[in-house]
Amino acid sequence: MKKSQQAKKWIGAGVIAVALSGVALAQQMHLPWQTGSQNSNTPKQSVEFLYPLQIKVPAGKPTEVALHFRVLPGLHINSHVPSDKSYIPTTLVLPAGSNVKLSSVQFPAGEPFAFKAFPKDKLSVYEGEFTVHAKVTAVRGDHLLNAALRYQACDSNTNSCYPPRKAPVAIDILGD
Repeated sequence: MKKSQQAKKWIGAGVIAVALSGVALAQQMHLPWQTGSQNSNTPKQSVEFLYPLQIKVPAGKPTEVALHFRVLPGLHINSHVPSDKSYIPTTLVLPAGSNVKLSSVQFPAGEPFAFKAFPKDKLSVYEGEFTVHAKVTAVRGDHLLNAALRYQACDSNTNSCYPPRKAPVAIDILGD
């Protein structure tokens, strides 16, 4: 093997080792785009559920609820209809067997976004605060809705995306 080929092989191995070390370190660190305590078991999030924390709905009748979220500054998430089907869409998920049912979910339209490195490639994203409208139906009684917003956050400055996460959406629902 020629020296130049061997040198390229060693350089390639070094680059891979550095990249893997960086990924391992990032998984253990509390990075600025993540909320939650570094020492808690709370998942680190890039999106926060803001409100409502409690709602009253007529039992058995579909009722529209506005769910308010905030993407942390400097980040964006793919919209519910990303510009490429290989991108991870933002979705609202509800656990099976819940006493609360979702009959429809309406996401806002995404905003166009382009990374500085790829100005012609427009993405459909959410940044800052956005609202999702969902129709919920609950049986009579007090129920805790434990839904989640599934998303993938990307850093607008570094052109890097992070693993998908689920932001908890907990609402006390009073079926009256």
